[in-house]
Amino acid sequence: MRQTMSTNIYLRRLIHTLKKYSREFKAPVWRDIAERLSRPTRKRVEVNLSRINRHARDGDVIVVPGKVLGSGTLSRKVTVAAWRFSRSAYEKIRKVGEAITIEELLRRNPSGSNVKMIT
Repeated sequence: MRQTMSTNIYLRRLIHTLKKYSREFKAPVWRDIAERLSRPTRKRVEVNLSRINRHARDGDVIVVPGKVLGSGTLSRKVTVAAWRFSRSAYEKIRKVGEAITIEELLRRNPSGSNVKMIT
């Protein structure tokens, strides 16, 4: 049986890069995120801002291996990295903290230290 995978070339490249960084920098967090992004779309994570606000502290770096949705408010100054953001979530995060892609987080912190994953 043929294994199916995403046809999105950007997602496939990101998954490949995450696995590479996991091996090079001995950072298992990137392997875990790659595996979660490899799941089918219907099983991928969707996180509301209210959940991020509940579990994060000021100055945290949060990774969401899926999509961030705009339900709720964000009152903490955090950096959120995700595969995708809804428009409202992106605007709300930019008012308080910083919204970046997972690739940008890889460039900033290749060792994966001090990163919280919210699923």
